Amino acid sequence: MHVLLADKFPAEGIRALEEIGCRVTSEPGLKDDALLEAIKQLRPDTLVVRSTKVTAPMLETGSLALVVRAGAGYNTIDVEAASRLGVFVANCPGKNSVAVAELALGLLLALDRRIVDNTVDLRAGKWNKSEYSKAAGLMGRTLGIVGLGNIGREVVRRAQAFGMRVVVWSRSLTNETAEELEIQRMDSPLEVARVADAVSVHLAQNAETKDIINAEFFEAMKPGAFFINTSRGELVDQEALERAMREKSIRAGLDVYGSEPAATDNEFKDPIAQLPGLYGTHHIGASTDQAQAAIAEEAVRIVRTYQETGQVLHCVNLALRTPACCLLTVRHQDRVGVLAHVLSKLRGESINVQEMENVVFEGAQAACARLRLDRQPPEKLCEEICEGSEYILSLTVTPLE
Repeated sequence: MHVLLADKFPAEGIRALEEIGCRVTSEPGLKDDALLEAIKQLRPDTLVVRSTKVTAPMLETGSLALVVRAGAGYNTIDVEAASRLGVFVANCPGKNSVAVAELALGLLLALDRRIVDNTVDLRAGKWNKSEYSKAAGLMGRTLGIVGLGNIGREVVRRAQAFGMRVVVWSRSLTNETAEELEIQRMDSPLEVARVADAVSVHLAQNAETKDIINAEFFEAMKPGAFFINTSRGELVDQEALERAMREKSIRAGLDVYGSEPAATDNEFKDPIAQLPGLYGTHHIGASTDQAQAAIAEEAVRIVRTYQETGQVLHCVNLALRTPACCLLTVRHQDRVGVLAHVLSKLRGESINVQEMENVVFEGAQAACARLRLDRQPPEKLCEEICEGSEYILSLTVTPLE
C-alpha cells in the first residue's frame, strides 16, 4: 500500500507505516494544486492529512481508497465527494482531547489572573501589583460547557479539580450521564450562557453548528464573563463576539478564529486581535508532543487494519441506514460459484444488494452469507436459488424493521 503524507507526521509514525509494509511518501508542504498534481503522479492508495484540504478533484483522480484525517475534525475534507466516489474517510477521535482541554483551562486561568498582561508590563519594566490583584478566582464559580464530546469531558474533569460548578448543554447528554459526571444538564446553549461565569465551546463543525454561538448567546452572557473557544472559529459569529467584548466587557480566550492565515502566512490581520479583552493562541490546541504521538499511532492503526482486513476504523462516511428492507441468509458449502449463482439470480430480478458479508466456519467446509436487499425476493426466486446449486444448505428471508 502506498501512503502519501501531506502534512507533518512524526518520524516514529513513518517508521511504523514502513514496518507494516507500506510504501511511504512524506511531502508535508503539498497543498492545493501541488497536492492534486502529486496524487495524479504518485497514485497513492491512502492519503493522510492534518490541516490540508482534500478537494473533490483530488478524490476524483481515482487512486485514493482511504483518506485519514490525523485529528478529530474532518471539515477540511470533501466528505460528500468521497462518499459519492466510494472513498473511505476516517479520523482519529479523542487522541488530542487532553491537549485541547489543557489549553482551554490554561486560557481560563490566564483570563482570570491576567497572566499575559502581567508579563507584558513586567517586560516593560512596570510593577502594578494593585491592578493585578483583582482576580475573582475560579473556585466556586460556574463553568458552562457547550458540547460534551471527548474534549468536553476532559474539560469537565479539570474544571471540577479547580472546584468549579459545571453546567453543560449537549444534544447527547442525558440526565443519567449528567448525574454520573456530577454536572448540571441545561436544555439549551442560551441557558448555559445565562448562568455561567465562563463558557467553553467544544462542538464539531457542521451545517447545524455554524454560528451556533451568536448575538443572542452573547446577549445572554453575564457582563464581564469569560468566553473560550478551542474548537472551530466557524462555530462563532465573530462580529457578535467583538461587539460583546466592547459593550459587555466579555473577555475571550481564543485558539481559533473566523479567518485564519494559511500555514505559510506569518501575518494575522483579524481586528479581534486588537481588542484588549482578547487572550489568543495560534490554533495550537492539539499541538503537544503527546497528542501528536497518540494521533500518529492511531492513524497507523487505521491504515494497518484497512490493509489487513479491509475494515476502516472510525469511518465517518458510511451510511447509518441503507434502503435494505430484508435479510437473505444463505448457509452453503464453501465452493466456487455459490455466491455468483445467488447474485446472478438476484440481478435477474433487479434486486439490489445493499450490504453483504460471507463468514467461513472452522475447517473451511461451510460458510454463511448474509445479504441485505432493497426488496424482498419472491418465494419462487428463493426456490430457484436453492434448486440451482447443490452446495446451498439452507436459505431464509427475514424482514428488517
